[in-house]
Amino acid sequence: MINVAVIGLGNMGKHHARNYATMLDVRLVAVCDLNQDLANATARKFSCAAYHDYKLMLANEKVEAVSIVVPTKYHKEVALYCIEQRLDILIEKPISATVAEADEIIAKAKEKKVLLQVGHVERFNPAVRRLKEIIKEGKLGEVTSIIARRVGAVPIQVRDANVVVDLAVHDIDIINYLYESKVDHISGNIGKAMIEKREDYAEIFLKYGNRSGFIQVNWITPIKIRNLSVTGSKGYAELNYLTQELVIYESNYTKEITDEYGDYVIKFGVPNKTQIGVEQIEPLFLELTDFMNCVKTRERPLVSGEVGLEALRIALEVMGSKNNSE
Repeated sequence: MINVAVIGLGNMGKHHARNYATMLDVRLVAVCDLNQDLANATARKFSCAAYHDYKLMLANEKVEAVSIVVPTKYHKEVALYCIEQRLDILIEKPISATVAEADEIIAKAKEKKVLLQVGHVERFNPAVRRLKEIIKEGKLGEVTSIIARRVGAVPIQVRDANVVVDLAVHDIDIINYLYESKVDHISGNIGKAMIEKREDYAEIFLKYGNRSGFIQVNWITPIKIRNLSVTGSKGYAELNYLTQELVIYESNYTKEITDEYGDYVIKFGVPNKTQIGVEQIEPLFLELTDFMNCVKTRERPLVSGEVGLEALRIALEVMGSKNNSE
């Protein structure tokens, strides 16, 4: 039985608590939030202890692993304290506010031999996992471009991050994951349309050699869209993050000689469309299950500190490209 606690009970933290409470061989022993009433209500719901001070919680409770779901600017402070207590930690994305802070967290976790996982939850979306398999099986041929749209209204709970660091970082990580390579060119168009103090829209272009990634992200579109499309030499895939729907279009084309010089013309027929069966499971449950399994086995997490750092580095470089252009 693994004793786990949750620090921070905002929009994501409450779902961490809910999922831990349903797991076998896991005991949610305590939750913590600066809002004591919220902590008390959550604790009553899941039959655990409630605290408003995480240091007091860790002093009083026997805890082995912790979800850190506080605002990004507090990630370093809370993570380093938990690591000093030799607790395995999952930090919600982004790993930290700066690359230097992320480096410090990663180094301290290695020094103390503590397991560190970063909460890039889309890697655990069953549709993304199946798409990854399809790409590796070669069914799409050579993938040349990946396009992501992650748009919708501004979330009221996000108050300390811009749309790139808070939202686009999801798709930056997924594109890295699908390509399995490092980005070599980063550019972006970023601005403020409705929020005075924070960037609320961006279009981001990433190059991986001859392959590309494009991300449209904003907090100004009145409907919520979470889509990913992948184009390859043999086919095309469309994925809906929210519904976990995945559709594959296999190319159906022939090459014909058009004249005596031997020039070819490619003729496309109707593509073969396949709705891929995906078992719908909450990605956060799968992510936290993976975290608990890594705590037990001491295996390296799918989303290690270094993985989280790379996504953050790209997001901050996108922001830097905006500042350099002004």
